[in-house]
Amino acid sequence: MKFFKIAMKQTIFLLAILVSFHSFSQKQAQGLTNTVVIGQFDKAEDRFSVEINTTELLVANGIKAMPSLNLLKTGADTRLLSTDSLKALVKSKGFDTYLIVSVRGYDKRFQKSERQVTLEEALGFGNLFHLYRNEATSVTFEFTFFRENKIIFRDIMRCEGISDRNIVLKKYRKKLNKRILKKWPKL
Repeated sequence: MKFFKIAMKQTIFLLAILVSFHSFSQKQAQGLTNTVVIGQFDKAEDRFSVEINTTELLVANGIKAMPSLNLLKTGADTRLLSTDSLKALVKSKGFDTYLIVSVRGYDKRFQKSERQVTLEEALGFGNLFHLYRNEATSVTFEFTFFRENKIIFRDIMRCEGISDRNIVLKKYRKKLNKRILKKWPKL
């Protein structure tokens, strides 16, 4: 009888470990299954850095993602993503969500924009800000998700204690990786 109790405890313990490993391996933001990442920056190197880093983090968290740079030629205007032919291409690749990443500003506390715009309008906005500005101590990023040409969610993330472009990217990756699973809702 004593042997049976010990064997039962070991079996339950082993089962609990297996269940916990399985739940930790299920790293995926619920509801967000795919997205095309669009960096809204004037400088090509800023756009490239943000799109690639964001895409890598989304993929690492189980979300199918693709940078807009895979769809557009180098230097092409992001407004081309709102054309029917590119929308059809994106849909044929299995994507239905677009994520626009931009810098909201520096060294202040910013709120999410409440302005309701279409994807086409948002792609037409210019961006006055770069990834890093000299003498800035913080940068705030805005993430706007679109599905069926409408905004479905906005989020804002502030990276503090920055002193150069590389530190901005390092802090961006660290904060965004945590944010993907914890802060972004079921989209």
